[in-house]
Amino acid sequence: MPVIQSQGCPINVETEGAADAPVLMLCNSLGTDLHMWDAQAPAFAKHFRLVRYDRRGHGKSGAPKGPYTMEMLGRDALAVMDGLGLKRVNWCGLSMGGMVGQWLGANAPERIGKLILSNTQSYYPDKAMWEGRMKPVREKGLGPAADPTMERWFSKEFRDRAPDQIARMRDMFLTTPAEGFLGCCAAVRDMDLRDTHARIEAPTLVIVGLKDPATPPAAGEEIQRRIKGARLAGLDAAHISNVEQPQAYADTVLGFLKS
Repeated sequence: MPVIQSQGCPINVETEGAADAPVLMLCNSLGTDLHMWDAQAPAFAKHFRLVRYDRRGHGKSGAPKGPYTMEMLGRDALAVMDGLGLKRVNWCGLSMGGMVGQWLGANAPERIGKLILSNTQSYYPDKAMWEGRMKPVREKGLGPAADPTMERWFSKEFRDRAPDQIARMRDMFLTTPAEGFLGCCAAVRDMDLRDTHARIEAPTLVIVGLKDPATPPAAGEEIQRRIKGARLAGLDAAHISNVEQPQAYADTVLGFLKS
């Protein structure tokens, strides 16, 4: 479990799988840590050298005072690759991980093999929405935001049938440092990746959750249209689709990567 320094911030990294296998690097959503991918890790590690890391402000990584930017988060990912001696990786990012993936695909195309952008967005015109989400966290911490976040992340059907999974993800959200959460919120609020999509050369798969209220299917469809040759896949899930549909998610990702 190496710790890699990036721009003065320690980044917690986990690797598994054969050292000589092609690399798959995973990047989690806002308010989660690298264990968001636990359900997919065994299947992915059979075929790839799997690299997971906690984004700055999350998990066991450092949480310096924000605001952060999408470029800063993208350069953290490049620092992880450099620290592990990886010239090129396949990238799978969900939500904020997909935003970082868009930045990497456009700004470091030589480092990205295949690109999977899952349940993600490229631009938020309504900055007030993010300010409304950040203000109570500044004042009271993440506690009051936990239940509304679970409602955005997961469909009611999944919340009803999988209370243990909801409890696990809720705990993951609540242990996120408030400073790191706010720093990343600022990066999402301020990003505009739309005009960079034309620079993405990697074969790309965009995954949407058909019940996703946070990054609705239309957001993913727009990204898919902007990236030349990108494919689109839909899953019967809300926002954190790899947790709500773990097997379908793994099958979709592996089907694309192995094609």
